[in-house]
Amino acid sequence: MPILLYNMEDSPPCLMVRLLAKTLGVKLEIKNFNYEKGEHKAPEFVEINPLHTVPTINDNGFIVNESRAILGYLVDKYAKDDSLYPKDPVKRTIINQRLYFDIGTLYQPFLDYYCQVLENGTLGHPSKLARLEEAFQVLDKYLNGQQWVAGNSLSIADYSIVSSVASIECVGFDVGRYPNVTKWYQKAQKTIPGYGEIVGHGCALLAQFYKKCKK
Repeated sequence: MPILLYNMEDSPPCLMVRLLAKTLGVKLEIKNFNYEKGEHKAPEFVEINPLHTVPTINDNGFIVNESRAILGYLVDKYAKDDSLYPKDPVKRTIINQRLYFDIGTLYQPFLDYYCQVLENGTLGHPSKLARLEEAFQVLDKYLNGQQWVAGNSLSIADYSIVSSVASIECVGFDVGRYPNVTKWYQKAQKTIPGYGEIVGHGCALLAQFYKKCKK
């Protein structure tokens, strides 16, 4: 049975889940929500996920929300090996740290600054942009002297962060100011299967929606 994925086509967290599923060969049955119509707040969805957030998966009755938790679950259950999320405690801890960095330090100021446009048509406070710039400075340091965000091997942390970076770039942030990030970003786009069809397409939709909402 395919995994049921509650999805929004332009949602960065949804993009990372779909991207990893593509790599792993995991079949998804996708149920798209229309955010503007409030479909994610339907009672039947809130019943299984009180946060009413996407992505959410239903894997034969096992329901998980929060994209980065889903990434770990998919590798642990469906990957042929643990290369994308090693069981070695040191390697896994570094990957987990990068995932937490993504959700708390990189992605959050993007929501606070740029995604305010989607709510009220205006950008957030300039301090939020400064926080985002600081996050990119940290990411650039993480990537100094290594190929991927958690070392020299591709991991689920790259799937998470590349979806965030692509979404941040598509609304106007200049990723090119950070040389290590730029080099990694270009490599990730060429290396990760399905990047163009999934992340590229999703970011094009996000950019279009952002332009529509911006006053």
